Amino acid sequence: MLMNKKELHDKALTLPLKPGVYIMMNKTGEVIYVGKAKALRNRVTSYFQSGSGHTQKTVNMVAQVNDFDTIVAGTEFEALVLECSLIKRHQPKYNILLKSDKGGYPFIRIPREPYARLYISKKYKEDDSRYLGPYGGRKVASSVVKTLSEVLKLPTCERKFPRDIGKERPCLQRHLNRCIAPCEGNITKEEYNAVIEQAVLLMEGKHSKLLGELDRQMLAAADNLEFEKAAALRDRRNAVSNLSKRQKVIAGGKADTDVIGFHAGAAKSCVAVLHYLNGELFSRDIVMFPLEEEREVISGFLTQYYANRPEYPKLILLPCEIEDKESVAQLLNTKLRVPKRGDDVQRVRLAVVNAREELERVTTKEERAAKNMLELTRALNLDETVRRIEAFDISNTGDKHRVGAMTVFLDGEPRKRDYRLFTIKDETINDDYHAMQEVLTRRFKRLLDEDKKFSDMPDVLFIDGGATHAKMAVRALDTLGISVPVFGMVKDSRHRTRGLVTPDNMEIGITHSATLFATVGRIQEETHRFAITFHRKKRDTVKPINN
Repeated sequence: MLMNKKELHDKALTLPLKPGVYIMMNKTGEVIYVGKAKALRNRVTSYFQSGSGHTQKTVNMVAQVNDFDTIVAGTEFEALVLECSLIKRHQPKYNILLKSDKGGYPFIRIPREPYARLYISKKYKEDDSRYLGPYGGRKVASSVVKTLSEVLKLPTCERKFPRDIGKERPCLQRHLNRCIAPCEGNITKEEYNAVIEQAVLLMEGKHSKLLGELDRQMLAAADNLEFEKAAALRDRRNAVSNLSKRQKVIAGGKADTDVIGFHAGAAKSCVAVLHYLNGELFSRDIVMFPLEEEREVISGFLTQYYANRPEYPKLILLPCEIEDKESVAQLLNTKLRVPKRGDDVQRVRLAVVNAREELERVTTKEERAAKNMLELTRALNLDETVRRIEAFDISNTGDKHRVGAMTVFLDGEPRKRDYRLFTIKDETINDDYHAMQEVLTRRFKRLLDEDKKFSDMPDVLFIDGGATHAKMAVRALDTLGISVPVFGMVKDSRHRTRGLVTPDNMEIGITHSATLFATVGRIQEETHRFAITFHRKKRDTVKPINN
């Protein structure tokens, strides 16, 4: 059953004024947003009230909501814990989700099976496996698995156990003493699983507990005169001890202080985390998000970034206050503070600089394109931001071999898969104006006929030539009942791009802006190149008549 906005609002009015979580669902039942509230009725009704001043993201989310569910919690803290759990389970589209540009922050998965292996998983799933993490990218997770395999001598071959026990001779890893070799059958299932539990203790940062257990086993083996076993345990203990000194690799490491920095660009947001140990900066994490408001990003980031880490820093410095600061601090069992003075302020500023520099490094091209398109939109005095530009040119030799070309630019970059070529079919056409009219008519008639190759509607048309060319283009569009802004691309006496012109012969200068001049000039030159290349190909393939 579909619910409209009034019905959703009326349903929200029946909610209690108690803390809890709310779960927004679309018409297919998919969870698209999970949120927490101090008072469920107040928070949920606000989504379905007109004039609430929502952000564009919230407006888009509410437009897709068909129903919602709620769970009452005992306290705000319980609501926060429940929200974190539901976000992890459903990965809702409109929540702030911890994802990297290279596929997210993975977990290490240990399946419930007799001879378990360590696997890297892109996401947490509700199954029988154990998940540890998340880790700061696949590279970090791979390093963890590799390190644990080396330290604990876990098998890295493709054999399956117990199926392959005793079927083949041990591989080279066994002869190099790099594997405990369950394939030989000399280690029981219980002994193997004990080694896996040791790996779990390492990933949870419980080195002291593991070292104590290894000491106990080593002494017991020595007392039983099992000297070879005792020596193997000694070697493993030494390896674990050395690994504990490199704790930064495992589970993100433990810091005295983490410092959070935030920066919002034209297209994305970035969070930088600086890790300090004994007052010294030792590592940094960078996470990119869609463009969002600072407090919302920081709040969502904290709960997900630290959710499954075995140890938290004693102090986390924030760049701004967040609404649920006390609950988050309780969840993480740490202190959250927004510094006002002293060295901590400088640390936050440094984290912000890191966020800004990294965001500029990875999104410079995207931001530049957005800025260029905004500048072009303003120059053309258009209401909607220009993204897709289609440009047209006619090429011919006298009255022969007349052809048309269409190029496409998306956010200022050529989209060559959408380029199209036209051979002028009307043999009575002897000028470029009517040839342009035929090309435009054919192009947009294909769109009206729902031809997939011509299905995208442009935001603006650039026609190579002056006002008359632009006027003929408008005439073709009017005949089909289509309205798209049209401008002619004009050149100076040296055939260089000079500016744009309207069908009413009003010229728009572009030489004052290096960005506009380069953008329009590039489009005009590319369209001319595409047209003349096709024309020459047709001309050169015509066979001469032998008299």
